[in-house]
Amino acid sequence: MKCDVQSSEPEIKVSLTRVGVTNLKKLVRIVRKSKRPIILLPTFKVFVDLPSSQKGIHMSRSPEVIEEVIEHLVDKDTYGLEELSGDIIKKLFEKHEYATRAEVVMYSDYMIEEVSPITKKKSQEMCKIIGRAYGVKMADGSIKIKKMVGAEVIGITACPCAQNLIKEESVEKLKEKGFSDEDIEKILDSVVIASHNQRGIGTILIEVPDNYSLSVSKIIDIIKKSMSGEVYELLKRSDESYVVKTAHKNPKFVEDCAREMIKRIVDEFTDLPDDVEVLVRQVNKESIHRHDAFAERRSTIGELRKELKLNGSGGC
Repeated sequence: MKCDVQSSEPEIKVSLTRVGVTNLKKLVRIVRKSKRPIILLPTFKVFVDLPSSQKGIHMSRSPEVIEEVIEHLVDKDTYGLEELSGDIIKKLFEKHEYATRAEVVMYSDYMIEEVSPITKKKSQEMCKIIGRAYGVKMADGSIKIKKMVGAEVIGITACPCAQNLIKEESVEKLKEKGFSDEDIEKILDSVVIASHNQRGIGTILIEVPDNYSLSVSKIIDIIKKSMSGEVYELLKRSDESYVVKTAHKNPKFVEDCAREMIKRIVDEFTDLPDDVEVLVRQVNKESIHRHDAFAERRSTIGELRKELKLNGSGGC
């Protein structure tokens, strides 16, 4: 008779919030209506909670147990990462009957085709798509699942503060050389004012209620359009000039990017219920500092709608 050590009582009786496996890669086939399926290789993090009365989550069967769960699910067609993550949560509770909470997170590289702005050169661009789900076992034994889908995209930002400093210095030097205010205005309108740049990383996660679907492509587009400009893998000289000039004509702080994403989410997803949760995050990798700039908002889309309307910033 085998001893089930994991089910025995631990010496230190303290519950654990999350126990599981990370860095688990599996092949996933996403089916799209009237389009070719997408083959992804996401990296999974899968967790359940552990009560104080149990020593372990049968880690001796891990990653076999978790792989069995995922194999069963990815072996059939799925229509989205949020659907897949929700199914995994249900199976986790079946395998770990002692658990009251479960969580799955998956990240996958996602290829999109881009066209350079001037020469129209095609290139393959990579971003990340994200699926997350949380499950809670209620007192009556039912399971409440919250699913989220999102993306992480890289762009470019130009600093408004540094640009304004350089503009002020340029105005003073032009005045010293005898240029009139009218001439100075014409000169500044004709040139691009320098600033320092950041590589911006925008992230959006949106809850997906039952019987709703969200387009990851729309989320990616919102992130791209919320920074100073887009970045491209392939750029000829005229394209490079256009990207730099476009970014400097549209300078944004990290806070501006986050707020722009929020407004675009509210404007785009008008049919989502007010209680849908939204996460918006922007990280700018500074070029003249060793630190990075960070901005984030966690809220419901109803709260965002109300705040935008109250402050006269649009929204429904």
